[in-house]
Amino acid sequence: MRYSIRFKMTMLLTAMVALIIFLIWIINNTFLSSYYIRHKISNLENAYNEIVDIYHGSSSAQYLSDKDLKKIEQLATKYNIDINVLSENYTLIYPAQEEFGQRQYNYLLLQVMGYRFPGTNPYMRDVKMLVDTEYYSIYSLYDLQTDSNYIDLVGLFRIKSSGTDNGQNGTKSQFSSGELPDTLIILRTNKESIEESVALANEFLAYIGIAVAIVGAVIMFFISSKFTRPILEMSEIAKRMSELEFDVKYKVKTKDELGELGKSINHLSDKLETAISELKQANNELLLDIQKKKEIDDMRKEFLSNVSHELKTPIALIQGYAEGLKENINEDEESRSFYCEVIIDEASKMNQMVKKLLSLNELEFGSNQVNIERFDITALIKAVLESTEILFRQKEVTLIYEHKDPIYVWADEYLIEQVLTNYISNALNHVGGRRIIEVKLIQRDEVVRVAVFNTGENIPEEELDKIWDKFYKVDKARTREYGGSGIGLSIVKAIMNSHNRECGVINRNTGVEFWFELDASNKM
Repeated sequence: MRYSIRFKMTMLLTAMVALIIFLIWIINNTFLSSYYIRHKISNLENAYNEIVDIYHGSSSAQYLSDKDLKKIEQLATKYNIDINVLSENYTLIYPAQEEFGQRQYNYLLLQVMGYRFPGTNPYMRDVKMLVDTEYYSIYSLYDLQTDSNYIDLVGLFRIKSSGTDNGQNGTKSQFSSGELPDTLIILRTNKESIEESVALANEFLAYIGIAVAIVGAVIMFFISSKFTRPILEMSEIAKRMSELEFDVKYKVKTKDELGELGKSINHLSDKLETAISELKQANNELLLDIQKKKEIDDMRKEFLSNVSHELKTPIALIQGYAEGLKENINEDEESRSFYCEVIIDEASKMNQMVKKLLSLNELEFGSNQVNIERFDITALIKAVLESTEILFRQKEVTLIYEHKDPIYVWADEYLIEQVLTNYISNALNHVGGRRIIEVKLIQRDEVVRVAVFNTGENIPEEELDKIWDKFYKVDKARTREYGGSGIGLSIVKAIMNSHNRECGVINRNTGVEFWFELDASNKM
């Protein structure tokens, strides 16, 4: 499991999400506070400028209209700051003196003195200047009295009095210089809220990051199966291809890289099947060539001897009946017709025998090339049985064949059809007893055995090995009766030898079973 692509992909993407969130947390923890402080400084500066504009628009710093006072209150709320404006003699201009308690006022004066005369305010600690301009300065500090950190803006500006310029004529002032400006403005914002907000943001980001990493891992685990499932399918197909099974194909569903890989595997499967078919055929031909080179001379002699022996009887019969016709031994029409039928019958038997001998000769001498291919033996048996169905009905034979599932074998389909036809014809000619013929398919490891059984008399044990010889007949009288030549089983033997496969016969309790075996393996 831990070596699978699905697991690695899930872990990699989860690690990437966790890393990104961790980096965001580090950046947030490192820079958010500074960014927040800069934002607060910007708010103080904007508030200062807007307050100065409000006072410059007023005719007197002492008396602001209700509208202007409301604007200042809105600025305090907008920027979350405390606003205090004092005159040159430290009288509160904003907010109104009566709205301020004495204690608060004393605290404010102490704050002003701390900036005008540094070191005079015992409660101001860690004072640090953040911004210093011509009109105002911004400080960060710790106030011991309130036990809080603040950012203060301390600024100076002048209010136009009757007959003077309405400009901002303040200069960069030092409160320790002893000069008092027209108007003093002090803006304060709580720095504690900044640090608290940063801490809360980082804590919230950490929780969200953990949750996102876990949920992302679960989602990616299921989504990754969409990519790994086709890979596993193609892996299984490749494994079966390594075992030389080429009937399985990958169903291409997408047009991406996986789809192209699936097409390539299917194409490779087709090419390998063709190549292995050719190799099997070449290998089979090579083995046959080695064997047949040693047997050609003996087979030729045996063929001539058997042909001359088997043709003696029909030739003698034809010659005898032909001479009888010539000499008019029997003058009646019925006898002459009988003589002609005998001659025609014997000539037909000779013709069939010669055809079979020629076919057998081609097989034994290698003239008939064996074309090895992969086909369904079940379908072939069904086709042969359907073509001979009328013979089963004529002879009142019960056929038993129940196999339906496809079974693929490697062989020459045309020659195997001849083997099946010979076996079934042989069974029809010798069936007896309950008059049953059964065709069976038996799978044994990488070999398929095809067996044709017929009820009837057994073959004598001493003759079981001889029935494959050319022209050998167990019951010559019965063979003569149905026109047998004793070549059919020889043809079967030759075909199976050309395939380097076994065939045979077995006596059963109620009849005889002929069989042959075919290669069902996808291995060389």
